[in-house]
Amino acid sequence: MTVPSYLPGKPALAYDRTGQGPAVIFLHGIGGNRSSWRTQGEALSGHFTTIAWDARGYGASDDYDGPLDFASFAADLVRLLDHLKIEKAHLVGLSMGARILMDFFPNHGERAATMTLCDCFSGFEATLTPDKQAEFIRLRQKPLLEGKSLAEMAPALVKSLVGPNCSDDGRAALTESILALHVESYLKTIAASVGFDRSNDVSAIDVPVQLIYGEHDRLTPPAIGETLLEKIADARLGIVEDAGHLSNLEQPDRFNGILAPFLDQHASLATSLTL
Repeated sequence: MTVPSYLPGKPALAYDRTGQGPAVIFLHGIGGNRSSWRTQGEALSGHFTTIAWDARGYGASDDYDGPLDFASFAADLVRLLDHLKIEKAHLVGLSMGARILMDFFPNHGERAATMTLCDCFSGFEATLTPDKQAEFIRLRQKPLLEGKSLAEMAPALVKSLVGPNCSDDGRAALTESILALHVESYLKTIAASVGFDRSNDVSAIDVPVQLIYGEHDRLTPPAIGETLLEKIADARLGIVEDAGHLSNLEQPDRFNGILAPFLDQHASLATSLTL
């Protein structure tokens, strides 16, 4: 993993920055970290400034005291934008990262040039079936509370998330990110995610939105993306063939083939940064 820059304050947050041009900020999922976006950062860095963070309690970022208020992620994103002097950014989030953006937009929508929401739900109980809700908890929280290690938990979690033809590299990248989790912060994030619901707010999103879903995503299938497509005025839906929930890791070229044209089309809406 690269040596990160740091956003000062409490908690201090680690981030990678590459390239120059309109700002694109990547937000990882609940089992990820900033390295989850490495191939996207490399692909876009010729025309954009790409920034990928470790959310609070993840990767090289600091942990924090007390339970997680999910809104703290949005407050951290504002801190990052202010620190880098970014008035507007293209915001890209996968799974938990996309939920952060749904939570961010109602209070800070003026800072979003576009949003790309990937493999996500807008409300835990409102969107996921009871079976999916139970599976979410069973695979993530239950093993750790029973004393299992991240290494013991990882194989079943990886299997549940990736598509049937995920490459060895994709599986290895996901496993590596799971093994790097901060257990206590991860458990806090799971608890906060169970109470997450922005289902009634997504129709107010008034910037261009790219929805991206993996063809074989069992946790958040493309049907959820189709529902969001109907609710968001300026949205389009791209399906990553032969990918599961971690579509950007499993099929990076296909994922980038959806993301890059969307960002190119709207590039000028975001603040440009130089080295």
